[in-house]
Amino acid sequence: MASAAEQMAANLSWGALGKATDLRQRIFFTLGLLIVYRLGTYVPVPGIDAEALRNFMDRAGQGIGGMLSLFTGGAIKRMGIFALGIMPYISASIIIQLLSSMIPAWEAMKKEGEQGRKKMNQYTRYGTVALATFQGWGIAASIQAGGLAHTPGLFFTLSCVITLVGGTMFLMWLGEQITARGIGNGTSLIIFVGIVAEIPRALAQFFSAGRAGSIATPVIIGVLIMVVVVIAAVVFMERALRKIHIQYPRRQVGMKVYDGGSSHLPIKVNPAGVIPAIFASSLLLLPTTISTFSGAQTGPIMSTILAYFGPGQPLYLVFFISMIVFFAYFYTYNVSFKTDDVAENLKNQSGFIPGIRPGKKTEEYLHYVVTRILVLGSAYLALICLLPEILRDTFSVPFYFGGTSVLIVVSVTMDTINQIQSHLLAHQYEGLIEKSNLRGKKRSAPKAPARR
Repeated sequence: MASAAEQMAANLSWGALGKATDLRQRIFFTLGLLIVYRLGTYVPVPGIDAEALRNFMDRAGQGIGGMLSLFTGGAIKRMGIFALGIMPYISASIIIQLLSSMIPAWEAMKKEGEQGRKKMNQYTRYGTVALATFQGWGIAASIQAGGLAHTPGLFFTLSCVITLVGGTMFLMWLGEQITARGIGNGTSLIIFVGIVAEIPRALAQFFSAGRAGSIATPVIIGVLIMVVVVIAAVVFMERALRKIHIQYPRRQVGMKVYDGGSSHLPIKVNPAGVIPAIFASSLLLLPTTISTFSGAQTGPIMSTILAYFGPGQPLYLVFFISMIVFFAYFYTYNVSFKTDDVAENLKNQSGFIPGIRPGKKTEEYLHYVVTRILVLGSAYLALICLLPEILRDTFSVPFYFGGTSVLIVVSVTMDTINQIQSHLLAHQYEGLIEKSNLRGKKRSAPKAPARR
């Protein structure tokens, strides 16, 4: 028999959405900020030769252009003020999380609650400014080397760096506002909107290549079927769970005795979600960005790096897979599913896994289970993210049909829908409580006047 929560979830409708005023305001707030982001991608950086940039981007490789546009919503091709995208913020988050695991003082700061979280966020913002400044300077130097600036010089470099850093910090603020006052994760939604906005153009290029004969018709049909299969696989894997049986003993609180019960501890096959793919991709964007704009002016060091770590190269693929696997384990153990905290919470609630002693033994058992699950989860992520490389190098398919973009779009969509359903369920619970209170007031009879 379905539980009350499942019955309420089955009764969700557009009418319930219309009655949830707070949820509707959150959705409109999120859509408004995402529209602001999309408008900002069309505002150009001052001093750029638009005609030369357009001609250069038409000559640039489709794979590189698609890879850069994946996380910037096409702003990198137009050299908009959001050309760096949200990636410096993500890279800074990676560095801060790595350092917090290695520095004892920062590890203790993470356990201070809200105050510690604010300090870590402040460090992440400082790191974002530093990384965005470095990347902005690299892009400004590359633009000048490629002959894409009207008046190259120190003034252009400073204005370009300040504009790009300001755009990244504004995007970081937008993401935080969406997370706090809107629906979904703001950073993921910004990347999601950038991908979705570029899909129509990629589809047009894909079908035009088919009409021109560059891509065979069986390949087009096969790619479309593959996209459907990949979407189904992503949905299945993102919803896959490993349930661990939890038992609660009979306990007495004061004069009242509570019967024991049982429940399940759900562990996702991919607890880290889309984060490992985003983290790994962010580490590979900078050399590609610099090489794209610098063209033939690339120095010997950058040429050597691109020769071994350029898109499609064996070391590039090995590094990409290694980073995905590493971040899948790292993010799971340090953020999404901390086995020590889960074991401690079970112990405090008097819960235990049958056959496993509470405390340290429970933590070791959970660590063992999660490690084995992540073998499948990280392999699934690596396989999905390798698809764009195979498609691009073998069939010249646009990057947007790759697994990374599909993974991000499907994962963010599912997470946002789940949050909307959670808000609707909370609204229904509040409505039921209000109705029960009103019925209780109606049933209470007025008291008779006291006799004198």
